[in-house]
Amino acid sequence: MSNEGKKIRAHYRGTLDDGTQFDSSYDRGEPIEFTCGAHQMIAGFDAAVKDMAVGEKKTVHIPAAEAYGERRDDLVLDFPAEQVPDMEGISVGDKLFLTGPGGQPVPVVVVEKTDSGIKLDANHELAGKDLNFDIEIVEIS
Repeated sequence: MSNEGKKIRAHYRGTLDDGTQFDSSYDRGEPIEFTCGAHQMIAGFDAAVKDMAVGEKKTVHIPAAEAYGERRDDLVLDFPAEQVPDMEGISVGDKLFLTGPGGQPVPVVVVEKTDSGIKLDANHELAGKDLNFDIEIVEIS
């Protein structure tokens, strides 16, 4: 029996291969809610919960390709200083938002700043990383 198309509430803890935790619904005290198979979650997470039952716990390893994808050099963008509002107020490591093609905000990180401009990285911060999730199904409807 598949959970495809069903609403799932699940608790999870996400870690990198070195054990570093990057996210946990347990810490927030609130399970995540999503529709299985509706691309609201990364592909590997959706696949992991497809055949799980309420109360079931599972640990999965998700390769980067089924998580946030590989890092892409074409997502590292250079902007000349004259195109950057508030250039002097920006520092390396700052998180900024660009406007995407559909008007949606695209998060970027400032990776370099020179007198002539800035370099922004629009890769997801978990791109290129394999992820591990402890998943516990709380509710299926």
